[in-house]
Amino acid sequence: MNKTVIRIEHVSKEYRLGAIGGGTLKGDLQTWMARMRGREDPNSKIGSTRNAGAGERFLALDDVSFEVQKGEALGIIGHNGAGKSTLLKLLCRVTAPSKGKLSYNGRIASMLEVGTGFHSELTGRENVYMNGAILGMTKQEISRKFDEIVRFAEMEQFIDTPVKRYSSGMYVKLAFAVAAHLDSEIMIMDEVLAVGDVTFQKKCLRRMRAAATEEGRTVLYVSHNMNTIRELCDRCIVMDHGKIIYDGDVEKAIGIYIGANDYFRTNYEYTSSSHSRGGRKQALIESIRFEDGFTGQCTASREVRLTLGGRAVDKLQNLRFHFEIEAPNGNRIGTMFTDKEISVNKGESFTVPMSLDLSGLAPDRYIFHAVAETLESYETYAWQDSVSHAFTLEILADPDSRKMGIWATRSWGNVKLKDIRIRADDV
Repeated sequence: MNKTVIRIEHVSKEYRLGAIGGGTLKGDLQTWMARMRGREDPNSKIGSTRNAGAGERFLALDDVSFEVQKGEALGIIGHNGAGKSTLLKLLCRVTAPSKGKLSYNGRIASMLEVGTGFHSELTGRENVYMNGAILGMTKQEISRKFDEIVRFAEMEQFIDTPVKRYSSGMYVKLAFAVAAHLDSEIMIMDEVLAVGDVTFQKKCLRRMRAAATEEGRTVLYVSHNMNTIRELCDRCIVMDHGKIIYDGDVEKAIGIYIGANDYFRTNYEYTSSSHSRGGRKQALIESIRFEDGFTGQCTASREVRLTLGGRAVDKLQNLRFHFEIEAPNGNRIGTMFTDKEISVNKGESFTVPMSLDLSGLAPDRYIFHAVAETLESYETYAWQDSVSHAFTLEILADPDSRKMGIWATRSWGNVKLKDIRIRADDV
């Protein structure tokens, strides 16, 4: 009989944009006293007015409900800003829900970001014992597993070094080893394996899978790497703008995440906060419009024509663009660059007509990430703007490719190179 370990019931979390909480009882009392006396809040942002931002609210989670059973490995995926990390912070009691009820049965070992729960001045050894104490374990219990933790983290040489001298990868190794080996019923991991090396990532995935299947522990795992989601999870939740839009089969969840509902779009606008942005922002990508009746699906032999629209914040020369191509497993498999650079004047809008040759891509669904960049000194490029998940498309099998049959992406890869030529004169 299944045992419910985590239950989330109609949970919402609301933030006030631009607001800064005291963070402590003292800070909150200072703010309250200042308001009562009509004085400036000592904890307010520099240059802010007394009621600035009042009424501007952001719903990070919106009526979220689900349950997780004992021994289940649950993946949580979604674009940046979807509410994944907020949900995990509620579970770990980093913050409280605005509405709804949240309950769980057991101790939680969590790793929400690199170095969380570590004191930088303490050594690795001291931090292991401190984390165990926070989980409610005795010194004897921690000592019994200490050697196993150090071996797993591959930190024998550095365990008595202050963690402030650790690299981010070393932080991840030790923090994960602590969370994975100390006695807890629930493991919560938020995109922590992105820092470690490939070999250690595989070791961590095996450990989490064993924790769920062999030890009966419940695992909640957030990642943008669909490969690790496939390997670890037996159920997956897709989040979008604070809501759960799908809960169930892993493969179907991944299809929704990478934009299965986007394949028939022909126009994309990038003014909303749903797209993760980066770069210097001296030039902005604002839209992509497909041409010639493109529906989001095509064979690799078809040339895809589109127009990229943008705006120059400053005068720039040597501005070019590229698309990074992501396969369904989360791996970046290639990049396409524009063959020319353009110049733009400050404040002007610009359009760039483009043609994409996709003949090297195998049949599958792909995410394209857009980047605007300028040539700097020493032939290096500086990113001006980047749009994560700019658009999606699906490459269909070419009906003329009789000899190819069905492309086996998982064994043949996502890039189809040119055919091997058999030299007829030597046969």
